[in-house]
Amino acid sequence: MKPPFWDEAARELSRRDHILRRLIRAYPGIDLKRRADPFTTLARAIVGQQISVKAADAIWWRFVEVADDAPPHKFRRLPAAKVVATDMKALRTCGLSQRKAEYLSDLARHFAEGKLDPGRWRKLDDEAVIAQLTDVKGIGRWTAEMFLMFHELRPDVLPVDDLGLQKAMASHFLKDARPTRSAMIALAEPWRPWRSVATWYLWRSLEPVPVDY
Repeated sequence: MKPPFWDEAARELSRRDHILRRLIRAYPGIDLKRRADPFTTLARAIVGQQISVKAADAIWWRFVEVADDAPPHKFRRLPAAKVVATDMKALRTCGLSQRKAEYLSDLARHFAEGKLDPGRWRKLDDEAVIAQLTDVKGIGRWTAEMFLMFHELRPDVLPVDDLGLQKAMASHFLKDARPTRSAMIALAEPWRPWRSVATWYLWRSLEPVPVDY
């Protein structure tokens, strides 16, 4: 389902920025999509760190089979409590490194113990949610920002550490000069409160078909 703010954001960004207007017109009929439940989304992000999408997908399904013996399904929820109960040696058999196995166990404990409570996030601003997420081993600011965009559907996230956004900004606005953080923030200031939407269209200029994580 399309985020409720999407059409308004696209109209406003088109009015304010002629480059974004061109990109928005170039990619009609597609928009940001919500990913799976919070724990599964974050767990998949950890599994996928620094490896190809194909390798991450293979390891993910082996991980799911080890942690939860229910029949596999593309959209199933993985219970955090079952990951907590899975020992480290079993997790390693999935192809996970020791570090990633530890990260997944730490993430599962945060959910199982209520340290991460998605029901409370609606009352928190972006920075407060990022602070909670980055308390988990293996989750840095970039992963937290991707989560805010793709799962929480927060409309005004600007992931300045994202290489794709840096490349797109350089290409469209800075004559291929690599942007500094301060330059990116200044450039995106007129896009508030829709910086997630602007980022998404800039990504499309590099990868027209959204990646299904």
